[in-house]
Amino acid sequence: MSFRIISFSALLSLQAALGQVEPKAGNWRPWVLSSANQLRLPAPPDSAATAAEIQVLKNLIAESDSDTQAQIAYWDAGSPGYRWIQIASQELVRRNVPAAMYTRGMALVSVAMYDATVAGWDSKYAWNRPRPSAADSSIRPAIATPASPSYPSEHAVAAGAAATVLSYLFPDLASGYADLAAEAARSRLFAGTQFPSDIAAGLQLGRSAGSAVVAYAQADNSNAVFFGSYPSAPGVWGNPAPQTPLAGTWRPWVLSTGSQMRLNAPPAVDSTAYSAEFAAVKGFTRTNATNHSAWFWQPSFVTPWLETVHREIFDNRLDTNPPRAARAYALATIAQHDATIACWDTKFAFLALRPSMADPSIVPLFANPPHPGFPSGHACSSGASAAVLSYLFPADAQALNNQAQDAGLSTFYAAIHTVLDVNQGLLLGGSVGGLVVDRARKDGSQ
Repeated sequence: MSFRIISFSALLSLQAALGQVEPKAGNWRPWVLSSANQLRLPAPPDSAATAAEIQVLKNLIAESDSDTQAQIAYWDAGSPGYRWIQIASQELVRRNVPAAMYTRGMALVSVAMYDATVAGWDSKYAWNRPRPSAADSSIRPAIATPASPSYPSEHAVAAGAAATVLSYLFPDLASGYADLAAEAARSRLFAGTQFPSDIAAGLQLGRSAGSAVVAYAQADNSNAVFFGSYPSAPGVWGNPAPQTPLAGTWRPWVLSTGSQMRLNAPPAVDSTAYSAEFAAVKGFTRTNATNHSAWFWQPSFVTPWLETVHREIFDNRLDTNPPRAARAYALATIAQHDATIACWDTKFAFLALRPSMADPSIVPLFANPPHPGFPSGHACSSGASAAVLSYLFPADAQALNNQAQDAGLSTFYAAIHTVLDVNQGLLLGGSVGGLVVDRARKDGSQ
């Protein structure tokens, strides 16, 4: 057995040489935890225990096969949270959950991973444990060794947090998520980048952060039951099965209440102004390009923006910066969820008709969604997304704002919204996104 334990001063020199990843991220402001050090872990194992762990690690690496190599590659494809964002989104889509529930689920998973990550970074730099290959030069990692202390494992932290929240959202899949979390964490052992105790501590910390987010979720009022009705009436939107009509009353992240930014009432349905809005919908001539836009955005306004966050993280090389990547996911999904809450508050405050409900000669490209027309949910969520992502990635601000415009206008192209619905939705979403940006500027990450 050959190993060496690096001294603290030598570790600091190594960190400086490598360009450590966000050594101050443990001071960043979390969303649910009171502070990142709330979950600070006890000291990692001593040198004697580390020596034993090194031998265990070597044995595991020697036993690695094609299956474990595939696991290493899968979980190393992006930041520690990348695959979990995909897993969460895919399950929410598979179950066809309503838009407000979709944004809620993604925000909860993202916040859990962010809070767990900043808490993990607090412990990392509190204890400064060398990576296995720094402690024993005979260990040859299968992937690039991350430039941060080994304890706790960043992949285990994210896995523990995400699996805990997903198990709350989908209890029928809880055992499967636990297995995935174990696989994600264990892949770092086969990769040779972390010790077994890094994995155990990371899962423990992640689960604690995830449990704190679940407690938050259980008090967000999303389980309130709607007992009212929206019968059809002249000039007023109605539907026997309205979609999440109480979403505007749910607890938001940055807004004080869902009604904080309620829009002014739209023009009366029999007014000249609104008649002009409906006439514009009726007179619009669809093209292949507008049909493509409408159908692209029709399934969800959430999924394309998640793909945009993935792309920006990769394009800006944040996939190797777990705290920054987790922060981007959290800010983007929080903005979408709060904008959706605010949007649903306005929708059900005014019960504005959809164009084809005001003029039956208007034929939508697809069926009207079961919620009121004013404002456009696609526009609200997209305006918020563009505002936050433009703050995070200013070089792409114009493209992001163009994407928000396309998302909003896609609903006009489909004849399920007026231009007023779109423009006011973009305005509302941008305002909510601005509040998220204000909060981000004060989170200590600057």
